[in-house]
Amino acid sequence: RSAHVGALKEVHVDLNHFQPRVLISTHEQVVASLCPKSGEIVWRQVLEQKARGHIKLLQVSGFSDDNSDTAAAPMGSHLGFDMLTVQGHAPALVRGWNTNIGTIEWEWSIMPLNMERAQDALWFYSNSVLYHVVPVWRSHLEVTAYFATSGHTTGSTSKIMAAWIKADSCLLSGTYFVCLDGKQLISLDLLAKSTQVIATALEAEPTDKLQALGGLNGVLIANKKLVSVNKDQAVCADLSSASYVMGIFNYRKVVAYADLVDGNLKINAVYLDNCTPVPELQMSLAFAEHYGTPSLRSFDCKLKRNGDGKSCLFLFATSAESIVAVQQGRVRWAREESLANVIDTQFIDLPLSDTEGTLENEMKGKAGDIVSAFMRRITTQALQIKSLFLHVIGLGPPPTDTQRAGLVRDSFGLHKMLVLLTRTGKIFGIDNIAGKHHWKLYLPNVSGFENAEEMRLIVQRSSKHFPLQPLCAIVAKFATTGNGVLFRFNPITGRAAEGGLLELDFQIKQLALLPETEQDYVKGILMLDAANKVHVQPKHATPLANGMYLYTANVKTADLEGFYVKYAGGELSCTPIWNVRLGGHNSEQHIIGVASKNPIEHVHSQGRVLGDRSVLYKYINPNLVAFVTQAPDATHKSVLNLYLIDVVSGSVIFSMTHRKVRPPLHIVHSENWLAYSYFNDKVRRTEITTIELYEGTSQANNTVWSSLQAPSMPLVERQSYIIPTIVDALRETITERGITNKHVLIGTASGGIVEMSWHLLDPRRPISSTTQGREEGAIPYIPELPLPTENYINYNQTIARLRNIYTAPSGLESTCLVVATGLDLFVTRVAPSKTFDLLKEDFDYILISIVLVVLTSGSLIVRHLASRKLLKQAWK
Repeated sequence: RSAHVGALKEVHVDLNHFQPRVLISTHEQVVASLCPKSGEIVWRQVLEQKARGHIKLLQVSGFSDDNSDTAAAPMGSHLGFDMLTVQGHAPALVRGWNTNIGTIEWEWSIMPLNMERAQDALWFYSNSVLYHVVPVWRSHLEVTAYFATSGHTTGSTSKIMAAWIKADSCLLSGTYFVCLDGKQLISLDLLAKSTQVIATALEAEPTDKLQALGGLNGVLIANKKLVSVNKDQAVCADLSSASYVMGIFNYRKVVAYADLVDGNLKINAVYLDNCTPVPELQMSLAFAEHYGTPSLRSFDCKLKRNGDGKSCLFLFATSAESIVAVQQGRVRWAREESLANVIDTQFIDLPLSDTEGTLENEMKGKAGDIVSAFMRRITTQALQIKSLFLHVIGLGPPPTDTQRAGLVRDSFGLHKMLVLLTRTGKIFGIDNIAGKHHWKLYLPNVSGFENAEEMRLIVQRSSKHFPLQPLCAIVAKFATTGNGVLFRFNPITGRAAEGGLLELDFQIKQLALLPETEQDYVKGILMLDAANKVHVQPKHATPLANGMYLYTANVKTADLEGFYVKYAGGELSCTPIWNVRLGGHNSEQHIIGVASKNPIEHVHSQGRVLGDRSVLYKYINPNLVAFVTQAPDATHKSVLNLYLIDVVSGSVIFSMTHRKVRPPLHIVHSENWLAYSYFNDKVRRTEITTIELYEGTSQANNTVWSSLQAPSMPLVERQSYIIPTIVDALRETITERGITNKHVLIGTASGGIVEMSWHLLDPRRPISSTTQGREEGAIPYIPELPLPTENYINYNQTIARLRNIYTAPSGLESTCLVVATGLDLFVTRVAPSKTFDLLKEDFDYILISIVLVVLTSGSLIVRHLASRKLLKQAWK
């Protein structure tokens, strides 16, 4: 398990504290302390989710804009704080923290009278007083002062008229409320005795968003320059940089700034009082491209141990959501916080070793006679002996990069490369056993698609086609133009392949992977653009798209549309063939869940043996997709509708309605069954409903499935269960051949992953124990699902903010690889039917060897004695 904190929001570096620390708050509603030497998490507190946990202010004791300010507690008092945070708006929670161990010392809250206005509320701290600023756009500001540690008001709420304030153009800089109006800044001091509007002219209208410079009252960053709206605070107006930060060096205020120039990070600083450079803080270092664009957020200096000058630690936040610490002209440590937002994963088989690769080439020989095979075997062994001799004397070929890194396929296929795609466009190649980051890539200016679809990670060619290298592709949207982007790379080495980045000239509406390949074993990507035209990458795979079916789903309107792709005359055409509207008569329904089957899934058992020894055949439709819609209802508050639709023919196979239920909804679809969880508003609990589809006691076609000649409507078995926890994720286990029993992995809100056997979720569980049920092996129905502690596969490795669970088959039929993503990353493997194809780790090899030797020796001795006995009997 690897723990993360998320993208940096506010940070404070303090190296001169008796316990050096880096205090941070993040966009993932996390407050944490990092070790300045290694970047490891000293402590971490995950706050409430959504708006309630949104951190609006982080204030460290003794480090406000007023140097005389302190929040240290008097002797015997519990009302001081090391760090103060303000989060949420309804209610707003103010908490004081002990930064040594990460505990909450005290807390108070306020509930606003107007919820909508409170969403835009701002906070600032000055002289042990906390100020709550509520802007009423185009009207006035409401400012209320509270004693920071007790929450008592210092007086009545002051109302400051300000008709010039507008949403999305105002911010707080210390005690100044500043708004942008064209080429000027309009501001006012909220603590001034007399309210006076201050207008500050700018050289040009800012192209980027205004930023406040922390530590300096009334100083902002506009057009990469420092601007002061406070007449008592002078700034160095000649500076120009992408990021600034204020600090203390040699007991003087210093403004440090950093820029990325030609791959080098240059850090400079000037004294604020006379704008002269600080040569001790100037440095330049190489900055890796995969970090993205850096932004300087904080720094602090301390005396070196030998007393020779000072050592300064600069902390950067990057566009790839990395946290990078720079010290003494080099990167001291870096944290990859983009892993807190993983959106897609793939397990990639590692390449073969040289010996296995040689054997693979030998087995691919086309000659089938014994003599040719024997000659190839002798030639291969002679080359291996030669290679061994050269390696012994030191003249052999050097090992490849993958062999040097230990990236060689093992016998059981458990060692794989885990490729992770994150929300920012950063890609990681991680060893699934050791957890080592072998390579990193960053794609700037890419994002997810419309219709709430994330970027996609697709495997176009696996490692099974030796000596060809595996190939993966990232399909995304270019942030500036909205057109599609295709990036192809080698998932083992992380290097670009097949041309690397390809910017498409159309917007991607839907995509699918072609099932067939040509001689290069690369599966083409079929893409549907906004004009309903189809494209294939790579181009030479275009003829393979003939006869493909596509469907699109509009989340907002709940409209589904099916297309047929045809290749004729060297061109592809796309024809709409069906349309389904799930929005209802008033179009209130919208899609909240879509679940299709795993394309690499294998179904081993075609039916289920009943108690009378007859077979109930499964309804295995590979084109069946589940859609779940939600709509408000005047009588039942909220209604959920489930539809099972064949996306080739457009026919609705089954539908069901749940009343007085609402999201969160999680759904998993496999073989002939479906399981989904939701919250029941009527009884206020989480429930799981399972559905199984059967053809009956006979199969319409036992060789191939055709949606255009589908059998009659299936038999449907359904049942609901109560689960005593909040469900955050659902995923089924998957194995190479589908022989192993299916289990459902349930991610809980407490950070655990429960492995639930399908026997407990089976909709055919009888109400009472019957002979037929016992013959089938069905457990009698009990509404409550048990959650025994031994079924938690992550034990004490709690996963904060669990979002998704991904599974993949291994080389062993009994074993399934699992990766759980959220704020943390957790990788493990499960064996739903135990390790029936693998000896246990505590297997007693010595004992079995002794038994075999004794039995073999005993059989030889008994054989000798028996032969002597027969010989004696023959002489009588």
